[in-house]
Amino acid sequence: MTLDVITKADLEKFKEELFEKIELLIRNHFHHNNKRWMKSAEVMQLMKISPGTLQSLRIKGEIPYTKLGGSIYYDALKITEILEGKEVED
Repeated sequence: MTLDVITKADLEKFKEELFEKIELLIRNHFHHNNKRWMKSAEVMQLMKISPGTLQSLRIKGEIPYTKLGGSIYYDALKITEILEGKEVED
């Protein structure tokens, strides 16, 4: 029986590859749906947040949005970038 040793560098490389694949899947999903703009309900569902939290993020300037008439829209790619940028390392 042989033992394979996994180093921290191996785990870091795996993490980077995994994030790249996830990002590609997300980008392909939005591209195939031809949907660049999301409404508030979609963003809340994606981020698993309440309407109040979403409003707070807008007020604080932490999440970009576009308002057209009475509707608020969010760029799907920017939402993805924000989620990726908030990654916490232990």
